Amino acid sequence: MRDKWIAVCRLTDIVPNTGVCALVAGRQVAVFRLDDDSVHAIDNHDPFSRANVLSRGIVGDVKGELVVASPVYKHHFSLASGQCLEDPAVRIAVFAVRLDGDTVWVRGAQ
Repeated sequence: MRDKWIAVCRLTDIVPNTGVCALVAGRQVAVFRLDDDSVHAIDNHDPFSRANVLSRGIVGDVKGELVVASPVYKHHFSLASGQCLEDPAVRIAVFAVRLDGDTVWVRGAQ
C-alpha cells in the first residue's frame, strides 16, 4: 500500500493557500492548495514541536521558495523539498501528488 496512489479529497475541498490533513498509508500528510490550484504534500509532523500541525501552517514565499510556516514555532519548510529554511540539518518527507479532474491523489511512498 505504500506505493499506491490514494485519493485524499477533492481540490475544491481545500481553500486556496491553505492545507488539510490526510491519512496516507498510515501516515499523516499535509496537503496544500495554492492560488494557481497546484497541490503539494508534505509530512504533517513538525519535528521541532513534535506535533502533527503542519497542515494548519501558513503558506507563503521566502526568497522565491514556496513554504509552509509551522503554526507552533514558525519554522519554514519548503513545499518542494521538505527542507527547513532555518535549520539545514532538518528535512521532512515530501509526497508525490497529482490531480485527476477534481480529485487529489497522494502516493503512499516518499
